[in-house]
Amino acid sequence: MADHPSKVFYVYMTASTPRGVVYVGMTSDLAGRAWEHRQRVLDGFTKRYWAGRLVYFERHDDAESAIKRERLMKRWRRDWKINAIESMNPTWADLFADAVRMEGFEP
Repeated sequence: MADHPSKVFYVYMTASTPRGVVYVGMTSDLAGRAWEHRQRVLDGFTKRYWAGRLVYFERHDDAESAIKRERLMKRWRRDWKINAIESMNPTWADLFADAVRMEGFEP
């Protein structure tokens, strides 16, 4: 039986601008999902509020832990979300290129 890489899950935050509107989500395809937010492909919160900049993400090895973390973070106060983003990404840079590189592609 061949070894297959295990699936990885991400909890992530997108924002409209630094300290702007923040969205929390979860996915197993960070680069693809970030692209959808950037391009405003799907109707919903991020399209309505232009929250397409990937500013935070964390890796989880199983879906259950990622779902729990996403639900927890969605209930966080706004300042907690901002603190989490700024601890990883103090300039609120768009991390899309990092997500694409992690998937093995060049941005």
